Amino acid sequence: MTTDALMSSVVTLRPFVPAKDFQSSQRFYEALGFTVTPLSEKIARVLLGKGRDTASFLLQDFYVKEWAENHMMQLVVADLDRWWQHIESLELDKRFGVGPPRPPKEESWGLRVAYLWDPAGVLWHITAAGHAKPAGA
Repeated sequence: MTTDALMSSVVTLRPFVPAKDFQSSQRFYEALGFTVTPLSEKIARVLLGKGRDTASFLLQDFYVKEWAENHMMQLVVADLDRWWQHIESLELDKRFGVGPPRPPKEESWGLRVAYLWDPAGVLWHITAAGHAKPAGA
């Protein structure tokens, strides 16, 4: 069987994301606008949008500091400025004791990115859709 045949059968790909305090992490993601659906006492499906499973992950009640603080997620959005206004309005650092989000900036590799940390220390790259600029552009 070729991998092409296997690829056509893929329905979704969901990473597992750690939670230091499972309840706090669920509230954090709900505040951001995700739908959190508990699947068991230690796993929740976290989804953006309705009826789609392309923007989802599994939040797990499992924490290893070194892993969590080196785990990164990327969310690519069509309107980064609108997302930033939303993130900034939530005062997540005050409500959840996380590091303050960093506003969008153009990175050296050509993408505009805002940064956000969840309660376990997972770093989110909220990235404007588009292509990196060629070097020297």
